[in-house]
Amino acid sequence: MSGYVRHLAERAREAAMRIARLDGAARQRLIERMADVLSQRRAEVLAANAEDMERGRASGLNDAVLDRLKLDDARIDAIAQGLREVAVQADPLAGIVRREVRPNGVIVERQRIPLGLIAMIYEARPNVTADAAALCLKAGNAVLLRGGSEARASNAAIAACLHAALRAEGLPEAAVSLVSDPAREHVLELLQLSDLIDLAIPRGGESLIRFVAEHARVPVIKHYKGVCHLYVDRAADLALALDLLVDGKASRPGVCNALETLLVHRDVAADFLPSALARLAARGVEVRGCERTRAILPQVREADEGDYAAEYLDLVIAVRVVDDLDAALSHIARFGSDHTEVIATRDEAAAEAFVRGTRSSAVMVNASSRFNDGGQLGLGAEIGISTTRLHAYGPMGAESLTVERFVVRGEGQVRHEESRDA
Repeated sequence: MSGYVRHLAERAREAAMRIARLDGAARQRLIERMADVLSQRRAEVLAANAEDMERGRASGLNDAVLDRLKLDDARIDAIAQGLREVAVQADPLAGIVRREVRPNGVIVERQRIPLGLIAMIYEARPNVTADAAALCLKAGNAVLLRGGSEARASNAAIAACLHAALRAEGLPEAAVSLVSDPAREHVLELLQLSDLIDLAIPRGGESLIRFVAEHARVPVIKHYKGVCHLYVDRAADLALALDLLVDGKASRPGVCNALETLLVHRDVAADFLPSALARLAARGVEVRGCERTRAILPQVREADEGDYAAEYLDLVIAVRVVDDLDAALSHIARFGSDHTEVIATRDEAAAEAFVRGTRSSAVMVNASSRFNDGGQLGLGAEIGISTTRLHAYGPMGAESLTVERFVVRGEGQVRHEESRDA
């Protein structure tokens, strides 16, 4: 090991102590300044992103990756707005979460404190550089960022904006540390630093998640793949279901909350599927279907088991006609990834059975899968969507980057009376 990442982590750990001592107003002011600097220096960020995009096209990155990599004015505005929303949220470290008085007069309080130093390992998502920094700082943490090599210029430009804001507030740049060297060995080094790093969050493709989980000696929360389903119930409003399908699959297919599989109740399949194919084909989506689907739509390609397990991140969707809601739930239990499931139905009992029958991090009833997003669910931004059932599940905002501890206040109470002087 080179020691390069350890040195960054040691400095970041020291900076974390400074950030943890800031009050809520100071952390809000810092993040608002970050948003301002990012907006003011957007030309630098866009120039760096253009460099990454040119290099990505030359190296043959697919359209889904290029879409995640791309920045423009609208996306920078959205990043800055996300930072401002995080900044004005309630302080996750403020006050006492719970307070009770025990029979012996001891007061037991619970309060939230920062985790410490969080390592973020991600691929072609330069927005994560800003989002992760803001959320970690809001919760009183420092962050060590290791972005993908395909976004190295964009990540460096965004980090420079964040560092300028830290300097302006008299705080150490190391509170937002960027592993700028893309060598894979540095990820391995980072994952071994159990004495410095309190949590690692990988965000990217399945291979990255598995690599981190297999090599980490630090705690890991996985942002695993999104094999998301839409189930069209026999009692669905079919026009509504079509809108959910098109938005979920075609609005931005390269993201984890995009639909990958469509399940249709057999009683409505003949009415729904021809319209679904027409709407999807108009958006360039390829359909792969089961035998019952192909009996209605003989022109579509036959789906195999691998199609139902796939996270395409592309304009492709697998379709299966199912006998009933229980069959849909069985399919999801077998092939789902605990990310997002959607039901279209006007039957409240069916909707509640679907909610109870799935264990994914978000369940949507007559709403698009694309709403499983921190910004859309009121978190301002997200550091990831946890599919690991630990202290956080689903989109992770600032509160998910804290932990609850006990504070006990007494007036000399002891547990054992014999402890007192005779």
